[in-house]
Amino acid sequence: MTKTRATILLSISLIFILSALQARFVHADEPMSFDGLIEPYLVVEVGSSVSGVLKSVPIDRGDMVKKGQVVARLQAGVESAAVDLARTRAEMASTVMARRKELDLAKRNEQRVKKLFSQNAIPEREWDEIQTKRILAEYRLKEALENRRLAQMELNRAIEVVKQTVIRSPVGGIVIERFLSTGEYVEDHPILKLAQINPLNVEVILPVQLFGTIKLDAPATVKPEEPVGGIYKAKVKIVDQFIEAASGTFRVRLELLNPNYRLPPGLKCKVIFKKPQTMKLHSLVTR
Repeated sequence: MTKTRATILLSISLIFILSALQARFVHADEPMSFDGLIEPYLVVEVGSSVSGVLKSVPIDRGDMVKKGQVVARLQAGVESAAVDLARTRAEMASTVMARRKELDLAKRNEQRVKKLFSQNAIPEREWDEIQTKRILAEYRLKEALENRRLAQMELNRAIEVVKQTVIRSPVGGIVIERFLSTGEYVEDHPILKLAQINPLNVEVILPVQLFGTIKLDAPATVKPEEPVGGIYKAKVKIVDQFIEAASGTFRVRLELLNPNYRLPPGLKCKVIFKKPQTMKLHSLVTR
């Protein structure tokens, strides 16, 4: 091959390379679109921490609930009676008052006898008995105060037991399923299944070629399928650091605000990312 021919071939090769580079740079900023699925942010099965018979379940499938809203009640007649009994005991002050009076009397007697003992008017045995009575009166008052504190603790415990018979929603969202109804026995089975739908999760599977280019809090556009439709903004919240070898993909989760509950979970959607600048260099190196 002559030098001139080699130069011509090199020039042609450079032209093709430059053309390819130009074409890739022209399309480098085009957005990337992938199939996604809109899911609830959280799904919880609500049960009871204590066993009992359901008194009422005022909500049903499809109802919207707020966080902290009462979703079920257990029968609590016995527990409420225990609260009344514990409250009565905790509020009883007569024993403490009597013990205080006893101690006051014992102290006055001690002061009177002390003067007599200092004048050798009474034997030491009598003085010792008076001191012992004062000490015992102090212990009886201390015992009465401790019993009142224990009664208050029993009252607090009884109140907490009654609170456990009232089941509240741990999240705000929608009722997916009701498993039990009024009159049924609750033990270790859930009563309801709830889904938090504000915000929503958007799950998308991306090819391994994009691994390392999708960052946390990166913006994306979500287009739900019809008939809902629309265009919504979302942010990347989780990027899996695990590659599925069989498919050559990894998963990404986005967070999509849904304050008006307009978007129902379960919708398919398109997730559109802005192509990262690093994709230009990646394309040039790998192709």
